Amino acid sequence: MKTFFKVLGIVVILGIFGYTLYFLWDKSKEKPVVFETETPFYSDVIKKTVATGSVVPRFEIEIKPVVSGIVDELFVEEGDKIKKGDLIAKIRIIPNMINLNNAKARIDRARINLKDAKRNYDRQFGLLEKGVIAKADFESYEVAYQNAREELETAEETRQLIQEGQLKKSGTPTNTLVRSTIDGMVLSVPVEVGNQVIEANNFNAGTTIAAVADMNDMIFKGKIDETEVGKIHEKMNLILSIGAIDDLKFQAKLTKIAPKGVEENGAIQFEIEANVKLLDEQFIRAGYSANADIVLERADSVMVISESLLKFDDDTTYVEIETGEQQFEKRVIETGLSDGINIQVLSGLNEEDKIKKAS
Repeated sequence: MKTFFKVLGIVVILGIFGYTLYFLWDKSKEKPVVFETETPFYSDVIKKTVATGSVVPRFEIEIKPVVSGIVDELFVEEGDKIKKGDLIAKIRIIPNMINLNNAKARIDRARINLKDAKRNYDRQFGLLEKGVIAKADFESYEVAYQNAREELETAEETRQLIQEGQLKKSGTPTNTLVRSTIDGMVLSVPVEVGNQVIEANNFNAGTTIAAVADMNDMIFKGKIDETEVGKIHEKMNLILSIGAIDDLKFQAKLTKIAPKGVEENGAIQFEIEANVKLLDEQFIRAGYSANADIVLERADSVMVISESLLKFDDDTTYVEIETGEQQFEKRVIETGLSDGINIQVLSGLNEEDKIKKAS
């Protein structure tokens, strides 16, 4: 019995040892490599470049006051649609005290002169009626009286302009009322009631009361790298992708390419503009970021393969074609347009050819 168990133990040990050797040998064997293949297919190949930018109104007008003062009332808010001539704000004049004081002093002097001229006029008119003086002598007093009246009227108008910013008798819209100069939408109102505003003059651009733009006339304004600018030209078609509107594409036509570039982050960028064709009832907010795909070249419904299948030998382009079960041969092909993923095949392949993929 003891002998049986000894023999059994030896057999088990030998079996384990043998299995271990077989396992290590099997693991050390190289498994045959099986290469996958692809066949050519037909597709559109579009070579394009991308310009980044934003969609903005073609014309954005800043409405500024023609008089300085305090914003007394605001009649619009951001997003309001307005017409040319619609009221935007009312300005309360804060007159310059020195100029106002000078204007009032001028009025006082003009009244004194008018009173004196009136007295002389009345005196000479009485003498004229009695025949004491000739009409020619009287006319000089009449002219002096009329000049004095005109001087007083002018002085009062000057004071009115300084104090109120308008002439009541003129019949024209008051300068203190700020009105829109175009039809459009109010994009921003950067002032509040009570803010002080300054009129535009030779030394100051003036305070913007509101920005107004026609939101039905939008353009794409972006920048393109110097390496691509030589490949584009005006009237090229663009396809706009707006970040805030994922599911829609917009058509645009290139209208402007800047003749001078500017350096940004070590690269020269050229500004471009394109007219945007808006979809019916589609509202685009000013300033939406957008990418413009500019089609440089395209080939429709042509035979293509994945560009990763290509191999190169000096100036020769080739692929490996399956001739038998996992057997391949080199075949030179002629290629055309590439979009960076697929490449057009001009000659050298058939639809049935199986092309070896990289392992």
